[in-house]
Amino acid sequence: MIKGLLAEGVDTIFGYPGGAILPFYDKLWSYRDSLRHILTRHEQGAIHAAQGYARASGRTGVVVVTSGPAATNIITGLSDALLDSTPLVIITGQVAVQYLGSDAFQETDVVGITQPISKWAYQIRRPDEIEWALSRAFYIASTGRPGPVVLDFAKDAQVGLIEPAYKPCSFIRSYNPLPEVNPASIAAAADLINRAERPMIIAGHGVMIANAEQELLQLAERADSPVINTLLGLSTIPTDHRLFKGMAGMHGNVGANYNTNRADVIVAIGMRFDDRVTGVTELYAPDAKIVHIDIDAAEFDKNITANVHVHADARQALAALLKLVGEAKHGDWIASFDRHAEVERVAVVEPEAFPAPDACGGKMKMGEVARRVSEATGNCAILVSDVGQNQMLSARYFKFTEPKSIITSGGLGTMGFSLPAAIGAKIGAPERTVCCFTGDGGFQMTLQELGTIMEYGIGVKIIVLNNNFLGNVRQWQELFFEGRFSNTPLVNPDFIALAAAYNIPGEHVATRAELDAAIERMIAAPGSYILDVNIDETDMVFPMTPVGKAVDHIMLNRNLRYTPDFNG
Repeated sequence: MIKGLLAEGVDTIFGYPGGAILPFYDKLWSYRDSLRHILTRHEQGAIHAAQGYARASGRTGVVVVTSGPAATNIITGLSDALLDSTPLVIITGQVAVQYLGSDAFQETDVVGITQPISKWAYQIRRPDEIEWALSRAFYIASTGRPGPVVLDFAKDAQVGLIEPAYKPCSFIRSYNPLPEVNPASIAAAADLINRAERPMIIAGHGVMIANAEQELLQLAERADSPVINTLLGLSTIPTDHRLFKGMAGMHGNVGANYNTNRADVIVAIGMRFDDRVTGVTELYAPDAKIVHIDIDAAEFDKNITANVHVHADARQALAALLKLVGEAKHGDWIASFDRHAEVERVAVVEPEAFPAPDACGGKMKMGEVARRVSEATGNCAILVSDVGQNQMLSARYFKFTEPKSIITSGGLGTMGFSLPAAIGAKIGAPERTVCCFTGDGGFQMTLQELGTIMEYGIGVKIIVLNNNFLGNVRQWQELFFEGRFSNTPLVNPDFIALAAAYNIPGEHVATRAELDAAIERMIAAPGSYILDVNIDETDMVFPMTPVGKAVDHIMLNRNLRYTPDFNG
């Protein structure tokens, strides 16, 4: 197994040992100079760290844990990785074959549990299956639409003897991970784009996975088409590019959402029309012909019916389109995205300028903290965010100049994701600054991973946006449940004192006047650093499209809605 991992180019494993995986860990001792093992403080931390590693590096993350509770502790991360198309190979220990089905100590049906939330799950019962299973696992995890694969490794299979002859897998019958580009589909898509008067490109995570950022930019510039991103598609186009018009969806930008229902052609690339992007589907993009480019044919017409399906890798599809799409100009249409944001009352909602750093008093807003941290890194950092208000506001106000610059839990929305994922991201991209944004609620779900940071000296910049609430739930309670804050206030510990116990420096930031200097000290620190920032508990994420409304039905604040008949 270890020689197979090395043959696949693995250099880092995230894991946690236990009885049913001990033979593997015993042999790992002999390979400690060539195969780095990161001992996290919880199995959930291990799989989230592997996700961060995979998404920052573009390589397959590897997780090794034992049986029973260890295997069930990785279920959240497994589901998260499947929804967000993250390539992982997870190896779980298992009791010996003779004890399977006997309710032996720390036995659980790993394959039965994980099959619905993985690309493939297989139980290795004999040593001669190891190389076959491992090579298939890496091939399946990393090709087509990436995702997690589970290998349940019985203990007696770990101690059997074989002659190693590892061969990487490059073909599985009936599995076609890279479909050929259909010229007819490309021609039909190009025809729609060339005839469009109000085109829009929605770039999703699939653009990033396919490393198609340059092709996306070339297509947008040639077609003179505005580009909006899904949450996971952010950083596929620089945020300062003239054609970038913000984020789509529930907490997306006003111009992007409003004009979704004004576009006549939408080119959706590597995205699945998630409900948080579309709002109520019956009212989504009523005037648009839709071109859907995706490597996973199961996504076609699942949520939104498309006029043209391009079943292909995003990079190959865009390269083919570029040969047929002509030069165009859509100046008035592009300007309309910004005009909506310039309506007097809307401009208050999507500010580019925040209160001056020397302003006296007043708690800070999450957006201003995110913007200032981004600027302090030269807008070149990797943003790893948790889930909730901190996620939406950091995504909206961080600036992206490089690809693969946002890592967050999109499909599953896993609180506690950010800290271990940031650890993995820093290991996967050690040359880049990694900024971990988290709320006080999510931080406490996995803060034991501060011990992993301490042990391995991993340099993550941690920003806790602390409002003493489960902020996103509080927002919904205020807007839709008449302000009944049922079980959302938090009594928090001293996060800086906790971090100090792990030898991680940090500081409280109580006022706006302290913020810039504190950020400078954090960025200048040679290793990890934590800021506990005092956030206004009434801070909310706006704009917002409420559940059950059209994407262009936009709440600008608690009282004002920007609807299709809004007259400015």
